[in-house]
Amino acid sequence: MPKYDIVVVGAGNAGMSAALQCQLAGMKTLLIEQHNLPGGAATSIVRGRFEIDPTLHELCDYGPADNPGDLRNLLDKYGVKLDFYECPECFRCISTYRDGTPMDVTMPAGIAAFIDKMESYVPGSREKMEQLFDLFQVVLDGIAYITASRGNPDPKILGTTYANMLKTGAYSTQEVFDALELPLKCQDILSTYWSYLGVDMEHLAFIHYAAMVHKYVSRGAYIPAHTSHQLSTAMVERFRELGGDVWFNCRAEEFLFNGDRCVGVKTNMGTVDCMYVLANINPDLIYGRMMPKELVPEREKKLSKARDRKLGGRMYTMYLCLDATPEELGIKDYTIFMPGTADSVAEYNNIMGGMKTNEFTIFVCNNLTNPEFSPPGTCVVSFTTFGSPVDWNDLKQEDYFRFKTEGAMKMLNTLKEKTGIDLTGHVEEIEICSPWTFARYLGVPEGAVYGYEARDWDGMMARMQMIGYDYPIKGLRPVGAAGPRSDGFTASMICGQLMAGSALMDLKKWKEEGGKA
Repeated sequence: MPKYDIVVVGAGNAGMSAALQCQLAGMKTLLIEQHNLPGGAATSIVRGRFEIDPTLHELCDYGPADNPGDLRNLLDKYGVKLDFYECPECFRCISTYRDGTPMDVTMPAGIAAFIDKMESYVPGSREKMEQLFDLFQVVLDGIAYITASRGNPDPKILGTTYANMLKTGAYSTQEVFDALELPLKCQDILSTYWSYLGVDMEHLAFIHYAAMVHKYVSRGAYIPAHTSHQLSTAMVERFRELGGDVWFNCRAEEFLFNGDRCVGVKTNMGTVDCMYVLANINPDLIYGRMMPKELVPEREKKLSKARDRKLGGRMYTMYLCLDATPEELGIKDYTIFMPGTADSVAEYNNIMGGMKTNEFTIFVCNNLTNPEFSPPGTCVVSFTTFGSPVDWNDLKQEDYFRFKTEGAMKMLNTLKEKTGIDLTGHVEEIEICSPWTFARYLGVPEGAVYGYEARDWDGMMARMQMIGYDYPIKGLRPVGAAGPRSDGFTASMICGQLMAGSALMDLKKWKEEGGKA
């Protein structure tokens, strides 16, 4: 078996990004993947004459060429080229304001346009919204600085240039909204995106929320021209062009150690020696199944058992391939959020109560962004909500398909009740994925594709500042949604780059101290 500098386990978004970063740095890098194709969540499935994107709604922080975001810059750095479509607006949200009145708003991309539209929905809100977006920018710049410092920022610079970021750093989004005295209806509209992070506004760190919303609004959202699988194949092809090796159908079974340092990976295809491993695997699985128990640091054990550390969103998604166009069906919006209420705390609690109390649904029609997403005269739509352990605690195997069908019908009825759009009678192909589907396919506990909830003490900024402490195992670092940048396509890819950069620094220091390749 050949020896490698670095082995990256798992060709998901974070793994592919980490592998590209290592290969560009001149490391001899191997990327292994237990599936027969790359991508993990960034993939596609084929049903009949349709190709479906099973996970991606939209990518934030890609941006146009004249206003590139971190994701576009990252892909350009890697040399990954593919076509993207820009989504027509940020979102439509149909719900109920916290004061009990109906909500039906459509928010455009672009900061000026977004603030103008908010002013039309909530007269007199302009000044407060401008203050909010100014604060967003300071936060975004501060995060970029901390990222560039790899978790070791200069306190003096933080305290001067990014003072307002520090002032908000210990507060939830709801607390900052209240401190700014944002009108309640503004708050309710702005809370729409909470589900993309899986944490309600009272527990979601303002810094994390600010970074995401600013990116969506300032640069718009994008999708690849040919599903997210196009992105995955383009990244793997580029990795190979750079000289990297990829082994598919290769399953990592155990991480091997010499003393307290990881020195290789045992796989179903043999043992691979290396100097460093980057594992796109949930840390609980790494520590619980794939390494010697005596080498798991006490801090990692405590984090795993922490009462307030929770697994994040468990996805429940239905895909419909329809025999009519969006225009024929009356579909006019790419993304429609349909929560039961704009009160994110109440909505989160209802979701965790299981399907009986869960009223949350996101509807997406891919053809509204890419008219050629499906064959002529057709369209593809998806419905997404969250699952809860309550749903499967007592569920019998023979009731599984009934449970999936009931959830699907509930989401279909929600769309009909809130928009008047009736899709029954037009379904050519249907697929329903429960949390069990995602657990089996992605290998994530309970189907929690978001990793751990980035909330309270376990938020993104806390994780970023603890990079030097949270990954103490020599020669081994987890990457992905459970990492410092939390969930999402863009966040995972940036996390892969970040953790690969940290691994390269570790290797450099180790060699300087006499470590042998």
